[in-house]
Amino acid sequence: MKMQRFAVAITLVNLVILMFVLAAMRPAMAQAVAPVLRGRSLEIVDDRGRVRASISVLPAGVSAHGDRSPETVLLRLITERGRPSVKIAASEEAAGLSFAGPTSTKDTYIILEAKGVASSLKLRNEDGREQVVKP
Repeated sequence: MKMQRFAVAITLVNLVILMFVLAAMRPAMAQAVAPVLRGRSLEIVDDRGRVRASISVLPAGVSAHGDRSPETVLLRLITERGRPSVKIAASEEAAGLSFAGPTSTKDTYIILEAKGVASSLKLRNEDGREQVVKP
């Protein structure tokens, strides 16, 4: 008889715990979305850890030839062999878009640029043929 009372008591305790757990449950919801993702740069990597896309802010500087370059925001899309094939850049002085040919090429590309009050489109093939279009 004592064993039966003990079993009933344990069952009642389990039912109370179950009711408490069920009452405390809420529907699963996604956490609140952060309003802004902030950082100095962003890199997207593939399953091997290689960078395949990046967004970064390049500081203003001066080249070895004395050419000044303004602070620039740069987006790069990179092939599996590490070649940045698509670039989009923006600064106060210019904005541009470039597409490079496959990794096996050196001089196949397209550059679309708006610099100051002028714009241009430059097309170049691997065989050296080039065309520049300006309005």
